[in-house]
Order: sequence, then structure tokens, then C-alpha cells
Amino acid sequence: MVRQHAEMAAFLWTVYDHHLLHPDENPEMDEVRLARLVERLEAHLDGLKVAGDVGSQIARERYAEYPEPGELFVLRMLSVAQPPRIVDLDVEKVRSWLSANRD
Repeated sequence: MVRQHAEMAAFLWTVYDHHLLHPDENPEMDEVRLARLVERLEAHLDGLKVAGDVGSQIARERYAEYPEPGELFVLRMLSVAQPPRIVDLDVEKVRSWLSANRD
């Protein structure tokens, strides 16, 4: 279950970020669907946080296996004691950080 949280959080971040970069590609992604996507992303991140060290370990393993921006995003969000809400993130800064910190 915890592994699913890590996988889904990484995937949902990728979908969210792609939508922000290319909002016209999926006209069905309206404000309601985007809000639901963000809720799901935050729920999966919460699941990893609740799992504590196990959640962090699984997230690290996922990144080691798939060193992609979504997996790195999950690691970063787990490393912050009080992470901001997804909608409050400066996505440009997040993208820059992810690009600069990939192996």
C-alpha cells in the first residue's frame, strides 16, 4: 500500500505539472478535475508521511529505481517538515529545483 502511495504521488505530480505546462492538450481537465487531481496527490503524500520512515524509504527506493522528476518531487515533499499545499507551490521554482537536483 505504501509503495502505491509513492508511485501514485509521483505519477500525479507528473500529470499535474504537464497540465500546467500544456493546459490546452486536455480540454477535459477543468478546474474541478484539476482540484480532484491535487486532492489525490496530497492524499498520497499524506499516506507516505503517515508511514514515517517506511514511507521515506520506499520513496527513496522508487527514486533509485526510477530517477524521474515525479519521484524526486515526492522525496522533496517528504523531506520538508511542513510542506506547502500543492496549489501554493511556485511550480517554476519546483521545476528548476527538480532539474538542478537530478542525478
